[in-house]
Amino acid sequence: MSTRGIRITFTGSLGEKLAARLDLPSGGTRAFALFAHCFTCTKDIVAARHIAAKLASLGIAVLRFDFTGLGSSEGEFENTNFSSNIEDLILAANHLRTHYRAPAILIGHSLGGAAVLAAAHRIAEAKAVVYRGAIRCRSRAEALRGASR
Repeated sequence: MSTRGIRITFTGSLGEKLAARLDLPSGGTRAFALFAHCFTCTKDIVAARHIAAKLASLGIAVLRFDFTGLGSSEGEFENTNFSSNIEDLILAANHLRTHYRAPAILIGHSLGGAAVLAAAHRIAEAKAVVYRGAIRCRSRAEALRGASR
């Protein structure tokens, strides 16, 4: 199943325009997911692109966005904190709920994972939370880096 992407903006917690991409399945959409990236990363990191593409190929639309001050989003990163990141995430879910369908799946990588865990109770429609943690072991990180070359 092929996919298509739509560029979206919505207003974040500090009043800035946040950049997002909605990866949609070419056929029917079974569910919507929301992806939150890691600290100082963007919606376009390789892991986010691969996860969104795979889920879209399975019929799950994925909204991934840049937190305030990162990637293509407006604002100054130094004016943000964990609480504003959580609010950005809630606003992303609200955007999906209003314009498409509320996210049934919340996915977060590292800091984004902590944010989805903190926000999950405020997104009543969420049925699953996926936390993709940071690599804790230097030797494991080096082994993965070597394997990707």
